[in-house]
Parts: sequence; structure tokens; C-alpha cells
Amino acid sequence: MSELERQIDELAEILRTGPRIAVLTGAGISAESGIPTFRGKDGLWREFRAEELATPQAFFGNPGLVWQWYDWRRGIIGAKEPHAGHYVLARWERHFPDFVLITQNVDGFHRRAGSRNVLELHGNIWEIRCTREGTIAENTECPFREIPPHCPSCGALLRPNVVWFGESLPSETLEEATAASATCEVMFVIGTSAYVQPAASLPVIAAERGAKVVEINPEPTPLSSTADFSFQAKAGEILPLIDERLLAGRTGT
Repeated sequence: MSELERQIDELAEILRTGPRIAVLTGAGISAESGIPTFRGKDGLWREFRAEELATPQAFFGNPGLVWQWYDWRRGIIGAKEPHAGHYVLARWERHFPDFVLITQNVDGFHRRAGSRNVLELHGNIWEIRCTREGTIAENTECPFREIPPHCPSCGALLRPNVVWFGESLPSETLEEATAASATCEVMFVIGTSAYVQPAASLPVIAAERGAKVVEINPEPTPLSSTADFSFQAKAGEILPLIDERLLAGRTGT
């Protein structure tokens, strides 16, 4: 038996006990579906870096330019599909009685794959928010008929319902994510660098409370050396293997 098989077997045994599970996902899990990473070289658009466009200052200075960028991003995301890893997590939500999925991604892939109990730390690119009234609505129009779009109710500018540089994460969502991390028995950390705060602190909270930490990431991160299980591979490959072993144990094969 290989070391990988041994780790998967050991993890599957833990999962068969029906533990409380929290999952934290980052840009890496979406990159497997072909979504450019936010800060990577593929995130460059018209010679602008994401950090130059994803700010309140950029939006109110040139809302048309910022919305063109988001329209472009929505077009890329809309043409891609969730992968096998997304679907495994959606199935696990239905199987485990206490399962919370926390994501740093704004693409909505987890919901498209069927996950329902999702905490979107950075918002959702398929939602728009009125800059005057604060109302939030789902919007899948792509491309937009009007750029920049305006609120049909009051006429004010609409903005993507995402967290920009210089803005705080939604406090209620962060509180729920922190609580889930503090009470889980197993925490999966998938496709995230473990650098960006406050999300990077969530696995630390889980570990301090005695949870088993499972990292899945193609590259090593600051978390790799302390995680109980560290799989340096793609989520779309490893999660189905874990799920297959878990299913085999349930059926007794």
C-alpha cells in the first residue's frame, strides 16, 4: 500500500464516524475549472492588475471600467463548470449531519454544484448591490445590457456584491465561519495559500480546538507541515478518491 493510499484509508476511517466538518476553499479549487486566479498572471486585464480595479476608489472613479472587468470575469466563469471536487463536497453536505463550507471564492461554483450551506467570505460575483439602498439581488445577465448598471428602484449605481480591497469581510459571515472552525472535528483546507487573513486563521482555530486538519493543495503552504493530512494534489483528483474509499467502507467492500 502506498503512502497516499494509507493516508486516504486513515482519513476515510475518521470520516466514517460522522464528525462535524468544516471546509475552507480558496482560488486553487476554482483554478482547476479554468478560472484565472485573482492575483496570478492570468488575472491581468487590459494591463490592469486586480488590485487596481477591485477597490471602492476605482469603482467610484470609473464605474464603467470596473464593470467592464467584472462583465469579462462573469463571462469566463459562466463558460466554465464545477469539477468533481465541487460535487464531492456537495454530496458530503447531504451525508454529514454537521457540515459547513466556507469559501474565499466569488464564482458561485459551490452553489452550482449543489452545496447549500455555503459561507461566502468575499461575496458572490453573481449578486449585485445598490450603492444607495444596500439591497442585494441575484443577477446572471452576461453580458450586461447597460454598463455600468443602475438600480431599477432608485437609479443609483449597482456594484458587484463582493468584498474589495480596503473593505471588511461581512461580520456575520465571518462570525459563522469562525464558529464553524472552532467547533468542527475535521477541517479541510482546499486550494488556498493559507496566507490571506482572516481566512488563514480559521484552520489555526480548528487545530487549537483539537480538530484534524486536512490540506489539499498542489503546492506546499505554511499549513503543510502542521496539517494532520497534507495531500499535494488537485482537489478534483483527491476528493473523489477519498469519497470512493468512504463509500467502499459504507458498503463493506
